Amino acid sequence: MTHQIVSHEEWLEARKQHLAKEKEFTRLREELSRERRELPWERVEKSYVFDAPEGRVTLADLFGKHGQLIVQHFMFGPDWNEGCPSCSFWSDNFNGIDGHLAARDTAFVLISRGPLDRLEAYKKRLGWTFRWVSSAGSDFNFDFGVSFVKGSDANGPNYNYGSMKVGGEEMPGISAFRRGDDGAIYHTYSTYGRGVDMLNGTYQLLDITSKGRDESELPYPMAWVKRHDRY
Repeated sequence: MTHQIVSHEEWLEARKQHLAKEKEFTRLREELSRERRELPWERVEKSYVFDAPEGRVTLADLFGKHGQLIVQHFMFGPDWNEGCPSCSFWSDNFNGIDGHLAARDTAFVLISRGPLDRLEAYKKRLGWTFRWVSSAGSDFNFDFGVSFVKGSDANGPNYNYGSMKVGGEEMPGISAFRRGDDGAIYHTYSTYGRGVDMLNGTYQLLDITSKGRDESELPYPMAWVKRHDRY
């Protein structure tokens, strides 16, 4: 390891200079978040139905008593036996947050196209407690840009608002919904690709270390990631 080693006084001065940049970044992030909250909404016109442990449920049912709903679009295809390792990496960060979100009038759920029994088995295997439902037989994943018909041209231009070309049938994302005073459901936000990066607490912690994510020498950035029961 080679790195500049300095006195405490020099270290403190360098840290203060970087702190000024961090504060500017925080102000810019707060402004971006404000602008995100002011984005227009679109009304959800379709009546989506999902398979849940208690039976068939609607998108409105997933809100429970809350006014907001956050959905993790988890990659688990109809014929898969396991969930995506990267999506599982993200989901480990979400286990146990349900109560905190509920305290802010927000429900949280994972939605995948895999059959419910496989989702439930995988959830039990990894010790997760959050809600997970299946959109099998529904257009939900396709309409919200995370599932694609194999071999179709949709595999290219429709992911992340046309900014990314993908070759798979399943891709990750996060969507937010709001229940209006009129009882209608509104789609308020979705993010894909690197947009979900900031929602991974493990990565955010690694980012403050001297080695960072340490992925530059790997075949691809998340080549090191395993399901947490496989380390």
